[in-house]
Amino acid sequence: MSVLIIEDDEAIAAMLKRGLEAEGYEVKVARDGIVGLASALTRDNELIILDLKLPGAHGLDVCREIRARGNYTPIIMLTALDTLEDKVEGLKVGADDYLTKPFSFDELLARANAHMRRSRDFRPSMNSASAGDLSLDREAICVTRGGAMVQLTPTEFATLELLLAQPGKVFSREAIRKAVWGDEMDPDTNVVDVYIGKLRRKLEEGFGSPLIHTVRGRGYRIINN
Repeated sequence: MSVLIIEDDEAIAAMLKRGLEAEGYEVKVARDGIVGLASALTRDNELIILDLKLPGAHGLDVCREIRARGNYTPIIMLTALDTLEDKVEGLKVGADDYLTKPFSFDELLARANAHMRRSRDFRPSMNSASAGDLSLDREAICVTRGGAMVQLTPTEFATLELLLAQPGKVFSREAIRKAVWGDEMDPDTNVVDVYIGKLRRKLEEGFGSPLIHTVRGRGYRIINN
């Protein structure tokens, strides 16, 4: 089980490395964005822990490039900036989660395990789900619309899978947040809206009909046309 840490703060990197190795993970540390990006693209990682402010290349650019290369390893972004705008921007470029410094190792470990478990072992009882021309294959972990493959991150996949579990049912933001991120995610964040927006861009652009519908004051649902 391999984790890549891209963090230029030696104390934080050492703390994370020591703690994760004690939990049985193989850990590699990169101290700047350029080296970290290379390691992310050439190494088989189960999780990437990525600092926002890095020498060489900014964390947002590193994350964006990782996703642009078709790498969907779960990414937890670390930031010293506790502003909603920074967190939303990180999620928009492909991060699955974020932690604001300072943070406890136990919190990071809980989130890391949740993301790796979701990415690795998420296997509900039925192997496929569909709505209209949208199909989700749980066994192959792939999504198609109109026969065309759609690349999703593990968190995007889990969000879509929840909505497809009961087409037509309205899922509240709270229900989606708890099902996909668990209780460790800040309930005041707009992470659900961000990921619904990401799914809409990937699943609906270029197609005539929307799939994910907003029910004002209640939440989101997929309509099985």
